[in-house]
Amino acid sequence: QVQLVESGGGLVQAGGSLRLSCAASGRTFSSSAMGWFRQAPGKEREFVAAITRSGNTDYADSVKGRFTISRDNNKNTAYLQANSLKPEDTAVYYCAAAPVWRGRSPSGYPYWGQGTQVTVSS
Repeated sequence: QVQLVESGGGLVQAGGSLRLSCAASGRTFSSSAMGWFRQAPGKEREFVAAITRSGNTDYADSVKGRFTISRDNNKNTAYLQANSLKPEDTAVYYCAAAPVWRGRSPSGYPYWGQGTQVTVSS
């Protein structure tokens, strides 16, 4: 069992940056794949980025080159550094964990945080 708590969201102007954090409880964090997803009002939850337990990363095309996912297994924490933010990045951002890497589908992640709001003003 893994419990996840996100933080770091907020209101930022277009072009600005935020660093989201995902603190995990449980001893299985270092062996879990971690993902970030987001959901805007009226839209489906979409994949943003993921990192495997070995450190391999994957990004949605919409954020590639602007966002960076990382993890610190000593701190049981995953991060999402979001730079050059755009109004279309506005959404609730969710952290998720999976015992086995299963790609970009939300259904492949059994553990979820409560989400943190990111709002980008134009």
